[in-house]
Order: sequence, then C-alpha cells, then structure tokens
Amino acid sequence: MRINISNTVRWLPGSASKRLLPLASRADELINALLDGKGDSAISQRTALIAFFIRVASAAIAYFSQVLMARWMGDFEYGIFVAVWVAAVILGGIACLGFQTGIIRFISEYRAAGDMEHLRGAIRGSLVWSLAGSTMLAATGAFVVFEFSQHLTSYFVIPILLAAVCLPMMSLQEVQDGVARAFNWPGVALVPTFIMRPLLILAVMAIAIVAGYPADALTAMTSAIIATYIASLIQGFALWKRLGKTVPKGKRAYKANQWLAVAAPIFLVEGFYNLLTNTDILFVGYYLPPDQVGIYFAAVKTLALVHFVYFAVKAGSAHRFASYKAAGNQQRYEEFIQETVRWTFWPSLALAAVMVVLGKYFLMLFGPSFAAGESLLWILAAGVVMRSTVGAAESVLTMSGEQGTCAAVYAASLSVNLVLNFALIPIFGLKGAAIATTCALVFEAFALYAAARRRLGIHIFIVPARSAMAAPNGTG
Repeated sequence: MRINISNTVRWLPGSASKRLLPLASRADELINALLDGKGDSAISQRTALIAFFIRVASAAIAYFSQVLMARWMGDFEYGIFVAVWVAAVILGGIACLGFQTGIIRFISEYRAAGDMEHLRGAIRGSLVWSLAGSTMLAATGAFVVFEFSQHLTSYFVIPILLAAVCLPMMSLQEVQDGVARAFNWPGVALVPTFIMRPLLILAVMAIAIVAGYPADALTAMTSAIIATYIASLIQGFALWKRLGKTVPKGKRAYKANQWLAVAAPIFLVEGFYNLLTNTDILFVGYYLPPDQVGIYFAAVKTLALVHFVYFAVKAGSAHRFASYKAAGNQQRYEEFIQETVRWTFWPSLALAAVMVVLGKYFLMLFGPSFAAGESLLWILAAGVVMRSTVGAAESVLTMSGEQGTCAAVYAASLSVNLVLNFALIPIFGLKGAAIATTCALVFEAFALYAAARRRLGIHIFIVPARSAMAAPNGTG
C-alpha cells in the first residue's frame, strides 16, 4: 500500500501548493518507508506502531468496559473485583517463571544462528514449563487461602479462589505473547489479551446480569475466568498455525539448565516489575475500603494510554536488541537504543499532557464519586513521563545478558515503593499512594540509566550525551 499526500496537495491553489509540496513529499517518503520498508528500523517501527494502535484500541475497550462494570456493580463491589483481579494479573506474570521474556531472547538468538532444533525446543519448553509452574502456584495458593480463610476479610475469599482458576491460562497467554512478539506478529501477541479478553469479560458479565445473576464481584470473576480461557485457547490456535508455516518440522533439542539460568533472573525482573507497577493498588486495598480502591484504579486506568507508548515500543524492539547484540553490530545496537528512547518519550509527554487536562471528564464516566481521583492524575503523570526518559532500558539490559542487574534495579525500586506506600498511605490516603508510585518511577528511571551506563557503557536517556551533541561540530 502506497500513501501519496503529494497528489492531494497539488490540487491546492498555486502558492499553497508550492509551499506545502516539499513537506508533503517528505511525509510520503517517511510514511511509505514505515509501511513498506524492509529494514530493521522500519520493521520495528511498524511493529511498535501496530502494537500501539492495538493497545490504544484495547485501552478504549478496557476503559469503557471498566466504566460499565463500575456502573453495574457500584464502587464497593467494583473495588473488590479490581483488587482481586490486579493480584491475579501480578501472579499470572510471575507464574511464567521468566519465560515470557526469556523466550524472546532465545528465539532471536537461535533464529540468528539458524539453530532450528533448539528453537523448537525452546518454544515447546517455555510453554510447558510456564503452564506447569502456574498450575502449581494456583493450586498452592488456593489451598493456603482456603485453609486460612478465617483470617481474611470474608468478601475477598471466594473471588480469590476463583482468580486462582485463571492463573494457568493467564500465564500461558503471557508466554504465547512473547513467542509471537519474537516473530514480529503483534496481532497474534496482543489482540487476544488486550482486545478479545476485555470484550469477552464484558459480554459474559452482561449476559449473566440479564440472566438474573447479581452484579457483584463473584459474577465478575466468573466472567473473567470464561473470557481468559477462551481468549488464551484462540491465541494458542493462531500461534501454532503460524509457527507450523514458519518453523520447519524436526527434532527438538533442549538446554534446560541454560534456559533456566537465564530465565531465573528474568523471573525476578518480571516479578519485581509487576509488583512495582501494582503495589500501590494492593496497598490501597489493604489500608482503605473497596470504594477507594475503585477510585484509585479508575485514575490509573485513565493514564493507561500513556503507559501504552512504552509498551508498544518495547513490543516492537526487545527482540532487536538481542539480535544486534548477538550479531556483534555494536554501532547499530546503540543507534537503535537511542531511537527507541525518542519513540517512547515524546509521545508519552504529549499524551500525558492531554490526559491530565481531560482526565476529570473521563473519571466522571465511572460515576460521580470517581471524580475525586482528578488530583491523582497530575501526580501519577509526572512519574510516567519521568520513567519514559530512559525508554525500554530494562529490555536493553535483559536482552544484553544483564538480567541480574535489571532484577537488582527492580528490587531496589520495589523496596522504595513499598516503604513509601507503607509510610504515606496512612497519612495522605490515595495521594500518598500516587506520590509513592511517582517517586518509585523516578528512582527506577535513574537506576536503569546508571545500570546501563555502568554495565553496558551506553547512555540511555532522552537528552544526548555531551560527546554526542558536540560531535557534529567537531568538538566531540
């Protein structure tokens, strides 16, 4: 498909056409290079763009589905569902044992080396091990909750037990996502989880309410179970169909010890990251009543679009970091890293500005009481923008063999988050949680920058290094 803005501009009056034609021609070049380009940058930008649009669509779907669920359930029951669902999402990521990100590195390295036996083994092994690990975690967690249910708040017990049923399929989806991303299949990676699943949750919930079931947290969790299983199975079918055409059939070889050694610190990275990004919601659920959890979650969801810029860039570039590193192409490796930082920061800054201005009106969609979260948007947006200054730095570290360093950064950031949430929420309530999260994100950004500088010798920051700025003038 070719875009030709120049032809349209030529229809404008003479003077306007002359002034705009050079800009239109340049726009044609850039857009068509992005759409049709075969180079690594074009493919990565295209993948990131597709991922971003999928996440934007999913943000709209998820946002308005949450609005409807909040309206149907009321702030109290909605707060219960949110607290349990967030905990399930955290555990679903942890239960993958690090293979949801490790598989991206394995596939990239084995494809670059032409090692099909280990490629087939890595794909099969990562899916089996993550499914087995998540099933064991779900069974153990359900047993512990059941045995100690008398020590838990009663309205959380059954929703938690239902959430355990979701874990194996949530974990499987995470790894299937990683496999698809490694092959540059953003539709297979993202649509089932971020488009299909929220739509199915909403549809099943609506059907249940029409059928006479109460609009409460139990019905919502049951709807989530059904939706998660359907979406995961559809994704698995689509993935295996594509793999059958892309990866030649043959023997599978395994390097279990080596893969586990790589996945173990990634497991810590993903675990710390999931906790870091959701600790505030868990603390709010512990210290404050469910209706306050709902307000805080609504504010977080309102800023989700800004987060999706980072996610889209990460989805389109993580495997490229590994490929360039494995190929020994240091110059392109460093250039590409700086490109991804720019792709992350400037859109994040623009979207954050829009969301803080219009955020109040989005919050009011949830209900009148949710407008109380407006002040949280300004605090949270500052942290998101600061975090975007280093782009996907944690992917650079992980894909470059520094997953242990990355785990240490996230462990330290999580510690900061835990301490600040523990100290600030009892004093400042929801604002305390927002301040704690923002401070943790700022700390994380600087820690990732320092780690990349020290371990890889790379300057990963939106402001170029002094030598890079001086070089064009011959002074660098």
